[in-house]
Amino acid sequence: MEENEKKQRENGKDFYEWVQALVCSVLAVVVLFTFVIRLIGVDGHSMVPTLQDGDRLLVLNSMLYDDYKYGDIVVLRKNAFLEEPIVKRVIATEGQTVDIDFSSGSVYVDGLLLKEDYINELTLLEEGTEFPLTVPEGSIFVMGDNRNHSSDSRDSRLGTVDCRYVIGKAVFLAFPGPDAYTGERSFKRIGVIV
Repeated sequence: MEENEKKQRENGKDFYEWVQALVCSVLAVVVLFTFVIRLIGVDGHSMVPTLQDGDRLLVLNSMLYDDYKYGDIVVLRKNAFLEEPIVKRVIATEGQTVDIDFSSGSVYVDGLLLKEDYINELTLLEEGTEFPLTVPEGSIFVMGDNRNHSSDSRDSRLGTVDCRYVIGKAVFLAFPGPDAYTGERSFKRIGVIV
């Protein structure tokens, strides 16, 4: 009898430890995806060729990273502009002056021409914001890489973006969407976003 009771207690202890490990794992994943990193999808073609419609990105929460710099790809939400989160590239930060020559498609920050190897085409589309524009304190100026097919800080409805609207910085492409031109997924694109 004692042997049978001992075996039942050990089985119960094993089951309890297994459930405890499972619950702790689920809680760790929930905390990780709530406070540290999020999985967010790209919706639209405004970041082509860098990102494609349907790409899934791991985004570092803005509570952990809020020192945005030129070139960072960020996810933001400004309900007065769009309900859904949007993905854009940081072009300028607080105190910097942005100027765009729409006739040549050139973008200048603090008087220096940006070398933008990542864009799909030159910046020819005006959207209502007047330039030159100095980015206010606590804000960033963002643009899509597919310049003439992107609603971004050039649109006066969005304008410069208060950093409090930034959800986080995109750090990793977890799953590729189909290419805008070929319609095929390139799994070679999976990796750190530069």
